[in-house]
Amino acid sequence: MKRASFLLETARLDRELTQDEISKKTKIPLRYLQAFEKESQNNFPDEPYCSLMLQEYARYLGLNPNNIVSIFRRDYAKKVCDHNQKISFLSFTPQFTYTIIVALLIILFSAYLIFEYIKFNRPPVLKVDWPLYSKIVEIRGNTDSESTVKINENLVVVDQNGNFAKKIEISTSEAKIVVESTSPAGKTTVEEKILK
Repeated sequence: MKRASFLLETARLDRELTQDEISKKTKIPLRYLQAFEKESQNNFPDEPYCSLMLQEYARYLGLNPNNIVSIFRRDYAKKVCDHNQKISFLSFTPQFTYTIIVALLIILFSAYLIFEYIKFNRPPVLKVDWPLYSKIVEIRGNTDSESTVKINENLVVVDQNGNFAKKIEISTSEAKIVVESTSPAGKTTVEEKILK
């Protein structure tokens, strides 16, 4: 089997042409013409320029350009493919970067939605500072700022930080106090205590 480099060099020598003359006429850089004939794969231009320059070189020498490109690909296809696979595996192409960015945005947005769903559907946090028994007690506490609070079925104002307070008058020796916090989703947290 004849190699593309052998066919190119033989045709050039048969026509008694130098690589400098061909380079000037075809506008193909001399280093590429030398690389094609010497089989110096490291000096080949990248595709599609490599195939285009080979076609122009073969056409100038009177050879069939498609045949020369086919033979060239047969001779170098495995080496060129292996080289390109290594480069593409290690490099960040615009498509790869775009895909990574879109995937990250989708993951972040999904995580945000899940977080908000869990936050919306969980019962509110309720912390009550229980006082000691006396005739008038002040019930203080903290809950989520969006929640509504009831103390013994009476609504209590919750400030923007989630704090609430209410004074209650106790008329018996034993009083049951129920503090109920309800989230906007309808979830409820209840704390109760019997003051003696």
